[in-house]
Amino acid sequence: MSVFLTFIKGYGISSGLIMAIGAQNAFVLKKGITKSHVFVVAILCSIIDALMITLGASGLGAIIANNVYLLDIARYGGAAFLFCYGTKSFYSSFFLTRSIEDVISDSSNNLKATIITILAVSFLNPHLYLDTVVLLGSIGAQIVEHERAYFTIGAICASCLWFFALAYGAGYLSPLFQKPISWKILDGFIGVVMWSIAVSLIME
Repeated sequence: MSVFLTFIKGYGISSGLIMAIGAQNAFVLKKGITKSHVFVVAILCSIIDALMITLGASGLGAIIANNVYLLDIARYGGAAFLFCYGTKSFYSSFFLTRSIEDVISDSSNNLKATIITILAVSFLNPHLYLDTVVLLGSIGAQIVEHERAYFTIGAICASCLWFFALAYGAGYLSPLFQKPISWKILDGFIGVVMWSIAVSLIME
C-alpha cells in the first residue's frame, strides 16, 4: 500500500505543477489546435519532462536548490525568455490577422522548426528547473530510497498523460479557431500569462 501511495503522491504533485499554463503548454496547445506534428510534440515533451524528473529525483534538484547562482540563472534567464515569448505573442495578437489555414501553413510548422521550438520552450523555461527538477526533486529526495522510484514513475506518468491529453484534446478546439479573432485572443492571453510569469520570477 505504501508503494501505491508513493506513486499517487508523485502523480498528484506532478499533475498540479504541469497543468499550469506556461510556454511549453502554450506551444503544445497551438500545435494541437492546428493538428500539426501532434505525436512528435507530445512524445518529445514527455521525454524531456521524464528526463528532468528523473534527474531531479536523483539529486540534481538539491544541487540547484543549494546553488544561488544556478537559481539566479534559471530565474533571470527564464524571465528574459518568457518576456520575449510574450512579446512575440502580443505582436501576433495586435499586428497579425491569421486564419487557422495561415497558422498551419506557417513555415515554422515544419518538423525541424517544431522540434527546435520544443527544445527552446522546454529547456529555456525556468519552471522546468524550478518546478520539475528542484521542487519535485526535493520532495522525491525525502522519500525512502527503495520507494523513490515509484514516486518518480508516478510523476512521469502524470506528465506523459497531460501532454498527450493536451496535444490531442486541443484538436477538438479547431472549429473555434476558424476565425482570426480567436487567434488574436489566444495570442493576447498567452502574452499576458508569459509576462506575468516573467515578472513573478523577477519579483521573487
